[in-house]
This record gives sequence, C-alpha cells and structure tokens, in this order.
Amino acid sequence: MGNRKIVVALGGNAILSSDPSAKAQQEALVETAKHLVKLIKNGDDLIITHGNGPQVGNLLLQQLAADSEKNPAFPLDSLVAMTEGSIGFWLQNALQNALLDEGIEKNVASVVTQVVVDKNDSAFDNLSKPIGPFYSEEEAKAEAEKSGATFKEDAGRGWRKVVASPKPVDIKEIETIRTLLNQGQVVVAAGGGGIPVVKEENGHLTGVEAVIDKDFAAEKLAETIDADILLILTAVDTVKINYQQPNEKSITEITVDDAFKLIAQGQFAAGSMLPKVEAGINFVSGANKRVCIITSPEKASKAIEGKAGTRIIAN
Repeated sequence: MGNRKIVVALGGNAILSSDPSAKAQQEALVETAKHLVKLIKNGDDLIITHGNGPQVGNLLLQQLAADSEKNPAFPLDSLVAMTEGSIGFWLQNALQNALLDEGIEKNVASVVTQVVVDKNDSAFDNLSKPIGPFYSEEEAKAEAEKSGATFKEDAGRGWRKVVASPKPVDIKEIETIRTLLNQGQVVVAAGGGGIPVVKEENGHLTGVEAVIDKDFAAEKLAETIDADILLILTAVDTVKINYQQPNEKSITEITVDDAFKLIAQGQFAAGSMLPKVEAGINFVSGANKRVCIITSPEKASKAIEGKAGTRIIAN
C-alpha cells in the first residue's frame, strides 16, 4: 500500500503517563514516534493531531499559582496555543530523530491551528467541560464571584471550573496544512482540538474560553483534507462492549448502523470512548471507502494492515 493520507489522533496517554514532567512526556513520545515511523516507511502521508487535557490542566494550575497584577494568568485559548507549541516541539523532535534512525529524509512541521466554532453553538449555554483544579464549594463560589467563571460539582471529587466544548466548524490554517502535506512533509496540527476561535461580523477571528474535543477536531481535519484513514490511538487495543464486565467483548469491525445501536444502548462512556466512536461514524459517513481505526499506539501498524484494532466502516 502506501500514499494513503492518514490522520492520526494521539490520546493524552500517548504523551503523559503517571509522571507529568517534560522529560517523561518527551520519552513517551519517543516510543510513540517509533510506531508512527512504521507508517511513514510504508509510504503513507501522516497528519498528526494530539490531545492536551492533562497538559493544559497543569499549565492552568501553574498560571493560577503565579497569578498577580504584575504576572496575570493567561486565558484558556492562549494556554491551548502554548500546549500546541510545547507538544508540537516534542513530537517534531521525536519524529525527526526516529526518521533519521530509519534513514528516511522527511521534514516534520507543527502548525499552530485555529479552529473556528459557531458562537451560537448550544455548548456556550451549557458549559460542561471541567478543567483545572478542584475547589471546595466555598472556594468555588468565591472564585466565581471574583472571575465570573462557572463552577460545577464534578463526580463527588469537588468543584471545578467548566467551559464550553463546542463542535469544530472549520480549520483556519487548512491551506497551510495541505501545502505542507503536498510537499511530502509530516504535519502536526490542531493539537488539543485546536485553538477555539469565533468569526466576528467583520470576518475577524477572536479566541474564546472553550475546549474542542480532540477526536472531533481530528475528524474535521480528516474530512477537510479528504483523508483515507482516521487512526485514533488510545489506551486500549480495541473498542469493547460490556466494558469491564464479565461478558466484555472486543469489536474488530463495525458498521455505522451497528455503532449507532451500541451508542443507543449506552455501551460507550461519554468523555472517553463515545467521542472516538462518534468521530469515526462522522468520518466514514462522509465518503465511500473511508475507514476509521481505533487502537493503541503499539498496534498502529498492524491495525493499518487490518490485523489489529477496531475498524468502523460505512454500511
């Protein structure tokens, strides 16, 4: 095979394990890069996007800890941009070194990516995405009064700031990404779901306090560049039904209709496997012969050959 366009969506677990230091995250990406280079060796063109949940949460904590009149904390859109830069650098570096070790001459470029969302998206009225540290109820109320932010109780663990999680509508830098891809470069783009921006009446783009789900952003990217495969890399080798039950079962291949049935049964957890399956459904429904594969980084090259992972296909 070869010369397929593959959008790879890296989960946060491919970057951050239990050690949140920069060194540990870079080392994790060195391992991930080795798996991705196998795909490049096949002659496939890669566009890589990545999660940033743990990283942007840690950065927010650092910002809040140092927040003062002389050193004010930055807004969330700027923090997403910062993590696109840092994780983009780690990925570029790891991939470039892995390519060098394999004797492959290819450049890797990261694109700081603005993703347009609809300012009328209902997500802005229903803030649901928890970010940052946990507070007591009293602390949350005081912080809400001070900053005007919204706080919600999070699964019995305390109160957290919640922000909108709107759907991606458009990718501003898509032509830049396309140009790099057509030049045979490996592209890292739309990290952390991209920097959320809204279009004003005069056409200007303005950053907003929101977090775009990285699986939906990866799907939008794959759809827009007309990729052949959306490869979602996560903590498990396959999608499972009856997860962590005695009758747990791995799915190797599933059609869009059957995936909808399993969603209706509540088989996939919101915030983890559900958006991955939904992104896969959206992608393969958009055109013939598209495939979405969900698997772990270790199984990526086998999954592309149809020997591992879960494939979502059109009906």
